[in-house]
Amino acid sequence: MTIAVVDYGMGNRRSVEKAFEHIGANVVVTSDPERLRAAAGLVVPGVGAFPRGMANLRELGLDELLCERLAQGTPVLGICLGMQLAFERSTEQGGTQGLGVIGGEVRRLEHGALKLPHIGWNEVSFTASSPLTEGLPERCAFYHVHSFAPVPTVREDILGTAVYCTPFASVVAHENFYGVQFHPEKSSAAGLRLLANFARICARAVAPVAS
Repeated sequence: MTIAVVDYGMGNRRSVEKAFEHIGANVVVTSDPERLRAAAGLVVPGVGAFPRGMANLRELGLDELLCERLAQGTPVLGICLGMQLAFERSTEQGGTQGLGVIGGEVRRLEHGALKLPHIGWNEVSFTASSPLTEGLPERCAFYHVHSFAPVPTVREDILGTAVYCTPFASVVAHENFYGVQFHPEKSSAAGLRLLANFARICARAVAPVAS
């Protein structure tokens, strides 16, 4: 079983790859459509602006491929910008349409007197159970680096929230798409546990085929 990290030219692909290797997963970083179609699960990392991220995905034809794989039931994990791109749209830099995999809009964080971007460890409170968060405490700190966060249309799509001046959605899930606003690859043991959980989700997804 292979997990593919989607290489669309943005973000910390190598760090994500190393984190999956650390938990013993077979992982590849690639933009090749055939390798992405053959993988048991996909991870979309990302650091940077939403409009550039969407432009890169479209230029490589990876927007359609991601939607195709999701429709087939393939587990997909979006990390930071990779999670935001799954939403319908973002207000960043004047507004851009996203993949529309999950309902809602990505908006600038309400930060009051606090600085943006929001950088550092912040406690996430899990509001619903999920295979993605199995074995983690109800409240757990993860490393965040962002100025925008999603506002899901459906409250049930939110798995966990954090607070930076006001609460924001930090973990989401819709069908076989999972998203985290933080960086699990930089979040020590808790982050590695979350990635291991995703690897198990991928393994279960292909188990009937393997048998």
